[in-house]
Amino acid sequence: MLLSLLLYVALLVALLYYRPPLQLGSLILVLGTIVLTFYSGAMWLLLFPTLVLTAILNLPGWRHRTLVKPAFQLLRRAMPSMSKTEREALEAGTTWWEKELFSGQPDWAMFAGIDLPQLSDREQQFLDNEVEQLCHLVDEWDIEQRQDLPPEAWDFLRQNGFFGLIIPEEFGGLDFSPYAQSRIMGKIASKSPTTAVTAMVPNSLGPGELLVKYGTEAQKQRWLPGLANGTELPCFGLTGPEAGSDAGSIPDIGVVCKGQFNGEDVLGLKLTFSKRWITLAPVATVIGLAFKLRDPDGLLGDPETVDYGITCALLPADHPGIEIGRRHNPGAPFMNGPIQGEEVFIPVDWIIGGAAMAGRGWRMLIECLGAGRGVSLPSLATAGSEMCYLTVGAFARIRRQFNMEIGKFEGVQEATAEIAAGAYTLEAMRQLVTRGLQGGAPSVLTAMAKYHATERMRQMVNHAMDVVGGRAIQLGPRNFLATMYHSMPVAITVEGANILTRSLMIFGQGSMRCHPYLFDEMQALQQDDERTGLADFEPLLLAHLGHSSSNIARTLVYGLSGGRGSLTPEDADAFSKSWYEKINHLSAALATCADVALGALGGGLKRREMISARLGDIHSELLIACSILKYRDAQQYSDAGDAHARYALQRALNNAQQALLAFCDNFPQRWLGLALRLLCLPLGRRYRAPDDDQIRLLGKLIMEPNPVREALKQYVYQSNNPEEASGRVESTFQALLRVDPAWQAFSRARGKGELGVGDMDNALGEALRQGVIAEADVEPLRDYDRRRYDCVLTDDFAAL
Repeated sequence: MLLSLLLYVALLVALLYYRPPLQLGSLILVLGTIVLTFYSGAMWLLLFPTLVLTAILNLPGWRHRTLVKPAFQLLRRAMPSMSKTEREALEAGTTWWEKELFSGQPDWAMFAGIDLPQLSDREQQFLDNEVEQLCHLVDEWDIEQRQDLPPEAWDFLRQNGFFGLIIPEEFGGLDFSPYAQSRIMGKIASKSPTTAVTAMVPNSLGPGELLVKYGTEAQKQRWLPGLANGTELPCFGLTGPEAGSDAGSIPDIGVVCKGQFNGEDVLGLKLTFSKRWITLAPVATVIGLAFKLRDPDGLLGDPETVDYGITCALLPADHPGIEIGRRHNPGAPFMNGPIQGEEVFIPVDWIIGGAAMAGRGWRMLIECLGAGRGVSLPSLATAGSEMCYLTVGAFARIRRQFNMEIGKFEGVQEATAEIAAGAYTLEAMRQLVTRGLQGGAPSVLTAMAKYHATERMRQMVNHAMDVVGGRAIQLGPRNFLATMYHSMPVAITVEGANILTRSLMIFGQGSMRCHPYLFDEMQALQQDDERTGLADFEPLLLAHLGHSSSNIARTLVYGLSGGRGSLTPEDADAFSKSWYEKINHLSAALATCADVALGALGGGLKRREMISARLGDIHSELLIACSILKYRDAQQYSDAGDAHARYALQRALNNAQQALLAFCDNFPQRWLGLALRLLCLPLGRRYRAPDDDQIRLLGKLIMEPNPVREALKQYVYQSNNPEEASGRVESTFQALLRVDPAWQAFSRARGKGELGVGDMDNALGEALRQGVIAEADVEPLRDYDRRRYDCVLTDDFAAL
């Protein structure tokens, strides 16, 4: 009996796993059950329910009465209400590889066809010339003291098209790819985050992109040439005292009316608004403004519509009634300030896209947030992580305590290994995400990028501060970490605060946009005509049930096997293949848990933010793991590269596993959570965090010349100038590499007291006399020791 039952379960799992056509699968299941009755009479007890189930699924009349219609009515009653803002957010944007991971059955042939982005010759030349020259012009400490960019930097930004990277060439812009924008902003940020923020705002959420995508031809001709050549400087007013992350709740209002403009009676709007935290507002010449539009008199031609919803308009900053020019102090010296106005009249054709786009502003904003979330902020985070790798790794070798490089202490290596793997991860993620932005606006993908890039950067900067210690705390032109440390809260907060991005957006949008059936099912449930809704709903429900059942089977099989033998990219080598198999397991587990959560909690899942956030974490970490594998495959093979990739992959999948366990352990229906845990991880935890040997290895590699260090150098501003903060560390590190064998021998002898207690010159002389070093080593060692001492010094100033 037990054997027959196991065979029945195996047959059912196999059918669900491979998903043959419904009728064929039903026939195989019934025949298989009949055969099993010959081995055990008890199997007759399973034959009847098997026949009933297959009949319900295959006979349309039965299926409609017993399954489809009851499910339709139940779900229709249970479906939560959805605001217009929520609907527009869900409908906006596109999906890409993140949808495949959410499905539980990733299409690896599609992934194999994804090539990471490359710079065009024109983009590379701009990076090598204009961006390099800009980096030479700016110094973050000087900017901090003057609380502004120097005039020559402002002029250079304007004259060389930095504010028009996304504007088409026909309007005088550069029309660079998302990857080029990321590389440009990242390189600038590695020298001066304030300059990078100044340059990125016009190229992310701002009038430029909105005009390119939605503006009328007249609006494009009026504004885009000036935005491209820098004679116009934009800002965008979205957030305010009453609306931050909940931008859809903005109280700013625009009322359609008639008024005077340039001496003529025209149809227009009276705007009343109060905006805060608007980057570039103090110096802007043109303002993009988001507000709620009302038309109580039906002047726009639709007497039945009064409240149009969020709308975007474009206003000259010197338009009468606008109050602008004051500054906030966000802790970093970029321009940021308030904008206000009361009953400011503007013509209706100042609405971006004209009157036809009235009420379409939220969708426009959601689709244009990709540049900020997917390009600008992740590029700052990536550049910061790479600078941490280069500077902290070098400093950990230069700085000695207890007669040993601090980077050799295991406690320090725990921090530096995370920095090493984190920088590798963020570069990999940057490249995959910007590839996804080519020709699309994947809102879920960019939310993942914004949250995880800035959060990982926060962790790495904190690790870096721990390693460098007092040298990183004391402010001044020598400090190579303070600027990153001070600017991190800005990156964490803007473009959607990280807490809400994680707990509401990633899975909230992902469940609708990435699930293969859920959004269409919701559309069917909301049909006014029930007959039409049922007709649309039935095939979706059947497909959804088959999809979910298959994922349950896959989750069980992969949970037992670790995904071994599952489909992977055909070109995957032995290293990558095993990781792709692990991703298959966790992808199936994610899809299964998501379906269970949506089914069991329904609309209540919106209020279970910790539950949905953990599902979003699993989804995000799988995307990160894919980006690491894609990036690793694009690099020339090296042992160091694989060490970084292995550590980063283990960290990503361990994070995903931790989120999965927390989801199961905290599921409201505890019995269901336990069942999911047994289904997803039947053999317990499979994916371990990096071990001590890996920590020691990456802690060692970050202090040495290695292929990963050389690869990361190309993405940032490189300086060997000992008068610059990062250049001082790099030039000292290079000097150490040139004398390292002699320096190690000299330091060991001096640490043992074999060279006496005199100064450096006496010690060198004694080392030469004893044969510890050669005569040719004396001057290079003296020069290095001078550099070393200068490198560890902090700034001091006249007493205040």
